[in-house]
This record gives sequence, structure tokens and C-alpha cells, in this order.
Amino acid sequence: IRDLGTSLSHLCVLWMTCCGLSDLDGISSCSSLKELYIAYNNISELSQLTWLDHLEVLDLEGNNIEDIDQMQYLRLCCKLSHLTVEGNLICLKPNAESAEEPGYNYRVEVKKLIPHLKYLDKIPASQT
Repeated sequence: IRDLGTSLSHLCVLWMTCCGLSDLDGISSCSSLKELYIAYNNISELSQLTWLDHLEVLDLEGNNIEDIDQMQYLRLCCKLSHLTVEGNLICLKPNAESAEEPGYNYRVEVKKLIPHLKYLDKIPASQT
């Protein structure tokens, strides 16, 4: 991603769905991104996204996000309003080590970590 970002620093929308991505190293060089579609890859770590100040839409569907704490990095993306995370392990349980909890609601947990979110998995974030 780093090579792409250095030559396309004004890029606003990036689709990298089903590309076999395992990390987001270098995504910060795409500092103008407003929409990032990286569904169905092998991404598990989101810290690189904290540098995307203009990010409004993020599609992480069907990746390998196993720890709900990864969502805290997205809190720093203050313009993020639309997030898709369905199809990740965090939708079933808070982390890989924990057992599935009957009362666990990933929507509530994500909303706590990213309070400014408007839509989660295409449903208003206020609806749990």
C-alpha cells in the first residue's frame, strides 16, 4: 500500500476488496482517503488507520478482526460515519480467547469505542 499512497496522495476512494491483504502498512501515505473498502482480506490489526483524518466510510467485512479493542483505533478517525465489520470474529465474541457470551452485543461495544459513528453494518448505529 505504501507504494500506491506515495504516488496517489490525493486519492479519495480506494477499493481493495479480496486482494489477500494481511496488513495495512503504508496506508497512512494515502492521507486524503475518504472511503476505504478492504472487505474480504486477512486484516486483523487496525492501528495504521489512525492517520486517516478524512476517512468517512470503512468496509472491513469478512476480515480477521478478533479483538474488539482494535476498534479503539478508529475512534481517532473523527469523520468516520459508516463502518462495516460483519463477518469478523468480533461480531461473535470480544476476543479470540473468550468464549461466546450470550449477552454480548458487538454493536453496543463498537458504538462505545466509536461514539461518533452513524452507521454500523448499514444500520443506524443508534439501533442495537
